[in-house]
Amino acid sequence: MRILQALMARYFPSAVALVLVGATGLTGLSSSVQAQGSLFTAAPVEQSRFILVGAPIGKGDRSQLNIYEQRSSKRACFAVDGSLPAVVDPLLARFDFTGICNRYIDGNGYSLRIGGDDLGTHYRLSVVRTDGDMHLLAIPTRDTSNPTLIVARAGGAGASSSDFLKLNFEPGWQLMRRQYGQRTLGHLYVFSETWPGSSDEDVTAEEVVVEEIVVEEEPVEEITPETSTVESLDR
Repeated sequence: MRILQALMARYFPSAVALVLVGATGLTGLSSSVQAQGSLFTAAPVEQSRFILVGAPIGKGDRSQLNIYEQRSSKRACFAVDGSLPAVVDPLLARFDFTGICNRYIDGNGYSLRIGGDDLGTHYRLSVVRTDGDMHLLAIPTRDTSNPTLIVARAGGAGASSSDFLKLNFEPGWQLMRRQYGQRTLGHLYVFSETWPGSSDEDVTAEEVVVEEIVVEEEPVEEITPETSTVESLDR
């Protein structure tokens, strides 16, 4: 199987076909990524309290990952309508959600972890609109010979580019919380217990056509007006 890595520099070339590895299809990872290790561990969270969202940036030409957490039943933090794709109404944007919700809006609030490997400095999580869908991708930042992983998808493109879309994890992925010793921290992990394709299953891949997509990272202040990237009840 040939895996085409077309993520050169900081851009996706226009209208290029990328082969992205899904939940079952990965071999030959570089040893630098396989053996990262971490001073932190991962603690379970109640998955039903969280939602992954592809949130539009500006006029909606691009999107970013937001994660909303319902911490109290006092008031709903978000509402979901439909399925595949499901449209999310970020209700927490319309009230003071201190003590009720958490909102994680960039890499300071979440990162990639696979097993015991903390990969926040080796992979970034990016939301990419594709032909007829929206994907959450884990994209290598240091060694571009490593694969790009499909972590979640919306299951459709939505009726409008301004829609907030729910992202559904691919099999094997979930959220965990960073932990140091016995202390549970605020940072979230997008987590898989094992590398995709690390079992004896047949290696498979999926072709996704990305049209006119630029995934250059923007400064936080241009993505969101908020001053904190992890907005918590303990403000």
